[in-house]
Amino acid sequence: MPNKKLIMITLDGCRYDKAIQHLGFLNHFVEKKLASLYKVLSETPSNSRPLYEVLLTGVPTHENGIYTNYNVQLSKEHSIFSLMKDAGRTTAAAAYHWVSELYNRAPFSMFEDRIQHDEAKAIQHGIFYADDTYPDSHLFADAHALITSSHPDFMYVHSMNIDDVGHKHTGNSIEYRSVVNRVDTILGIYVPRWLEMGYQVMVTSDHGMDDYGNHGGTLPEHREVPLFIISDQLEPRIGTKALEQLQLAPLVCHLLGIEKGQKMQEIDWQTLKEGMNILENETIE
Repeated sequence: MPNKKLIMITLDGCRYDKAIQHLGFLNHFVEKKLASLYKVLSETPSNSRPLYEVLLTGVPTHENGIYTNYNVQLSKEHSIFSLMKDAGRTTAAAAYHWVSELYNRAPFSMFEDRIQHDEAKAIQHGIFYADDTYPDSHLFADAHALITSSHPDFMYVHSMNIDDVGHKHTGNSIEYRSVVNRVDTILGIYVPRWLEMGYQVMVTSDHGMDDYGNHGGTLPEHREVPLFIISDQLEPRIGTKALEQLQLAPLVCHLLGIEKGQKMQEIDWQTLKEGMNILENETIE
């Protein structure tokens, strides 16, 4: 019986090339034929709040209306959270406060919304932070606390330190490389335990970071991000063709065993199956 629970991790601001170079724990799983690896081409504008909405609803910006980081409003789309809730499944998130503003309540109140437990909300259990320097070590500890206490079927984990350091030091700095490597160590602490608990794990990013400390545009450094998938429902594969970011939401729904949202794309299985089948060690065209 395949697992139908999933933890989706977004490493905010983590560009593809630095992920391949410095996420050694995750790349180990790929090398040992235990995980899939794809390059994902993010939607535009390649900014955080618009892409949180893309990742979690599968609806492009011109339809969902979240055009900038300053659109402080609830999403009007069906998200993975709301679809899971409607299916009678449990949701949780340890994430930046913009995620709470999109799916639970806007604007965010530090006095009322930091810790949330409400079965009526799309995100039923949440711990949210509002400081870009909130340590990733604390963030993943928050996530683990929610996983062990609330046992969510869908858990969303959103890390901010890579993006914060990238803006301060650029996406090709020693500091940026170091913070990518540091979150890899944190993943190495928690992901094995979560796998033992019966979760599938997906790790991706919203956008990248250029050599000037910016994103938001159309450069490869802005748009090319990684996707690692550890799942008993997919054959491990290294993709050779970039996957559209709009594909992630319907893929998550598939892995969770729920119907995708009506506005979500059909899953592009052809692109997902292009590349090297790690188990068979052959290239599939």
